[in-house]
Amino acid sequence: MDQPGDPLAGLDDVPWESLHHAYGPAVDVPDQLRALRSAAAPVRHRALSELFGNVYHQGTRWGASCHAVPFLVALADDPDTPDRAAVAHLLRSVVLGDRRDDDLPFDARQTFAAAEGITDEQAALVERHLEAEDLFEHEEAAELADNVAVRWEADAFHAGGRHTDRYVHWLTDPDPELAAYAAELLAWFAPDEATLAGLIAIPADAARAATRASANLTLAHCEVGSERIDACLHEMLSANAAVVRVTAAVAMAYRLGEQLPDPALDVLSDARGSDFDADVSGWDRSVRGFVALALHRLGLG
Repeated sequence: MDQPGDPLAGLDDVPWESLHHAYGPAVDVPDQLRALRSAAAPVRHRALSELFGNVYHQGTRWGASCHAVPFLVALADDPDTPDRAAVAHLLRSVVLGDRRDDDLPFDARQTFAAAEGITDEQAALVERHLEAEDLFEHEEAAELADNVAVRWEADAFHAGGRHTDRYVHWLTDPDPELAAYAAELLAWFAPDEATLAGLIAIPADAARAATRASANLTLAHCEVGSERIDACLHEMLSANAAVVRVTAAVAMAYRLGEQLPDPALDVLSDARGSDFDADVSGWDRSVRGFVALALHRLGLG
């Protein structure tokens, strides 16, 4: 029975038996989601691994994937959930797949254009033949398969896009890894005023440096021309944490190009000439990699 405030409320109302993941009907997904709340770490780790294999299988999403998204959001949102950053990592994988910052700014309409017109019936047809392992023996299903896969990606992405208010809320979470994941997630959705305000407001103190760095990288890809963004990034050039200074300079190079002010160029040049490097949660590319890309954009790479 659902409890008040239960992040898994409504889990049993989803027709999992009629949805599919990488290995067939998604009847095991509810218990795997429940196991993410287990007090036993091995149980949680096994459930996380199983969910990665089921609803995000080597980057592929399935019919069941989008239905897992709201429960993953609710689990990460609940302070009583253990390993919330790990849940956010799974959420990011389901919503975005293997996409890297090369795809930013992200044009969802163009990316998922092949999914337009794919019906539920066509998706179900492909699922049936995938499960029966005879897809390429059925001409109609085989011809639809690639576009149905894009439909599943699009459904997962749009499911994730319904919760940007929660990602903004996570920016202030005491768990810096969760907050950094939230900042990166926000890079993929058109920002509204609350998103911009949340990204700009993150302080650059030692406790929030990882989140501030992730937010800087998100602002680098923000297509909104905002003096507030540029002023925020300029201020971050004098932050105590190197990862904040360098990611702010990267973001300014992305946004301003040849109009980059000398202090930001100095930060990038110093970073290139030093041994400094760092990883920022949610981003696959290292900070040194971002520096190289920023300098390349300036014709200095």
